[in-house]
Amino acid sequence: MKRLLVPARSSREVVAGLIFALSIAIPVAGIAQTPVAGLVPASIAEVGPTPATEIVPAPVAGNAPAPAAVFAPLDWQGKLLFHAESAYGPWSVAGIAAYAGFLQEIDSPKEWGQGGDAYAERVASTLGWAGIHGVLAFSLDSTLHEDPRYYRSQSAGFWRRSAHALRGTLLTRTDAGGETVSVWRIGSAYGAAYLSNLWYPARLDTAGQGFLDGSVTLGFGFVSNLGVEFWPDIKSKLFHRK
Repeated sequence: MKRLLVPARSSREVVAGLIFALSIAIPVAGIAQTPVAGLVPASIAEVGPTPATEIVPAPVAGNAPAPAAVFAPLDWQGKLLFHAESAYGPWSVAGIAAYAGFLQEIDSPKEWGQGGDAYAERVASTLGWAGIHGVLAFSLDSTLHEDPRYYRSQSAGFWRRSAHALRGTLLTRTDAGGETVSVWRIGSAYGAAYLSNLWYPARLDTAGQGFLDGSVTLGFGFVSNLGVEFWPDIKSKLFHRK
């Protein structure tokens, strides 16, 4: 999302923004995706043209470890669907509308003023950012053969699982099953920040602001991973489902 932090805002507004982001991002991230325990990827692309499939190994007698599960990589159509849903899926659009309302409430950027036209401008701006971010992410992960899906942790414990979510923000699985720096996520975060700054007021169209916005986007990615990691557990407790 754009414009969570700008230098002119007070610390009170920053805290309010963080609370707002956390309050909507964790449940939305979990509800919008369908995670499966273990290493099965939580991704809208599971229903895409080339869904991820798991080859579950047969139980091994004794204490010998079972062989690792094998997953089919996403083709370009699956990645396109993944990023399209992430940018403009129903939950994403609802989040964009709510976020634009939050920006309207704190009058950011102040040059856009208030009223219906100002709100529409903030919605259009955030929609534009989402589109740029999605195009860059798709271009990068398709070209570099990176897998954009988040894989839930097999470990137990809050801190270990949170560390896994952070690791999944900075690193990503490759189509070949390895792991590498998440160029698709980092590149799209900062690229979309700098490009979308072009239509903002001049005082916000700076290199420093672009770096700040890109870092905030990575923070949202981490929060989204936390949502996918923990929401199934929270949901099962809330609704007493196993």
